Amino acid sequence: MLQFKDPLKLRTKKIVFEDVYSAQDSGTLEQLKELSSKRVSVELINENNSITDAIAREMSGGLTSQCEQDIQKLELYLPLLENLVQHVDLIGDDPRVIGWTSNLKIRWTSPLSCSSFFNLMGPRFFQIDNLRFELGTVLFFYGAQLREWASQVLDTDLVRSATLFRKAAGVYQYLAHEVLPSLQGVRTPEGPPEATSSVSSVMNLICLAEAQIVTIMKAEEKQTADGLLAKLHFGVVQLFNEAMDFYLTAAKECKDMSPVLMDYISCSKVVHELRSYKYMAQAVKTEGQIGTAMGLLKLALNKVERNIGGMESWRVVIKQEMDTMVDLLRKYEHENEFVWHEKIPYDHYLPLPQGKKIATCIPYRPERWERTLALKM
Repeated sequence: MLQFKDPLKLRTKKIVFEDVYSAQDSGTLEQLKELSSKRVSVELINENNSITDAIAREMSGGLTSQCEQDIQKLELYLPLLENLVQHVDLIGDDPRVIGWTSNLKIRWTSPLSCSSFFNLMGPRFFQIDNLRFELGTVLFFYGAQLREWASQVLDTDLVRSATLFRKAAGVYQYLAHEVLPSLQGVRTPEGPPEATSSVSSVMNLICLAEAQIVTIMKAEEKQTADGLLAKLHFGVVQLFNEAMDFYLTAAKECKDMSPVLMDYISCSKVVHELRSYKYMAQAVKTEGQIGTAMGLLKLALNKVERNIGGMESWRVVIKQEMDTMVDLLRKYEHENEFVWHEKIPYDHYLPLPQGKKIATCIPYRPERWERTLALKM
C-alpha cells in the first residue's frame, strides 16, 4: 500500500474559550475552561514539546503509540466541542455570539493546499470565524489519525487495520454530509481545502479503497482464486476513480489545492489496475487461454503512463509491479512458443475487467456531553 501522510500535518493556534465567551454561571465557566484545557492537548499535536515518552504514556493511561495518544486527545476534546457547537447553533444569530466566535480567531494550517508547501515564512494559517470550521477541522484531523493508526498496525493485524480504515471513512463521510455543508456560505475559494465537503468525500473514498486493499491482503494470504482477486483489485481502482471525480470538483472550489493528493490517487490506481490485470491473466491462463493472458498483460503494461508523477517511493512500487508483469509475460510467451502456439487477440476482443467493491464505512456517531451552557446574553 502506498503511503500518503500529508493529511496528518495539521497545526493550529491557541484558543482560550473562557476569555471570549461570557459565562452566566460558574458551571458554564468551568466547562469552558475544561474545553480550553482539552484543546491545549490538541494544539500540542505536531508541535515539538519536551514531554518524554514515559510521561506521555502515563498521561494517556498507558498508551504506547504516539498515534493512539493523539487519537485519545482528539476523542476527549470532540464531545465538549460538539456540546458547545450545539448550544451556539441555537443562539448563533445573536450579534454578540457572532462577535465572540469571531474573537476566538479559529486558525488552522492546510496540508492539502499549495501554500503550505511553498511558504518561506512557515505554514500559512487559515481563519474562518465559525465553530463548524473548528469542528470540521478537528474531525478531519481525527480521521487522518485513525487512517495513520490503520497504516501502523498493517504489518501485525490486518483485521484491525481494515476496521480502522473503515472508521476513518465513516468520519469523513459524516464530515462531508453533516458538518461541512453549513460552511458553504462562509468559505471562500481561497480557503482551506479541508473545509470542503468534496475533499472529505475524496478522503472517504481513499479510506474505503485502503480498507479494501487490506481485505485483499487477507484474501491473498488465504490463496483466494485469481478471478476474485482480480475483481477486488479492480474494485479498488473504481473507488480511486470516484475519488478522482470528487477531487476535480474540489479543485474547482479551491484555488489553492495541492496536486499531491491527485498524484497519490493516480499512482494508487495504477498499482491496483496492474494487479487486477495480472490476476485476470493468471485466471484465464488457468482456463487454458494463454493467448488472452498474454494480451491482458501487454494491454495493462501499455496503459501505464511513462512520465507518471508522484513521490519516488510510489514510482518504485509501480516499477516493481510492471517488472513482475514483464517477467510473467516473458514466461507465458516462452511457454506459448514451445507448447500452445496461440495468437494474441486484438485488444477489443480481450475481456474487460470487472470490479467488486466490498469495503463499507463504519458510521461515525458523534458523542456529545449533554451539559447545559449558559452564556451571558
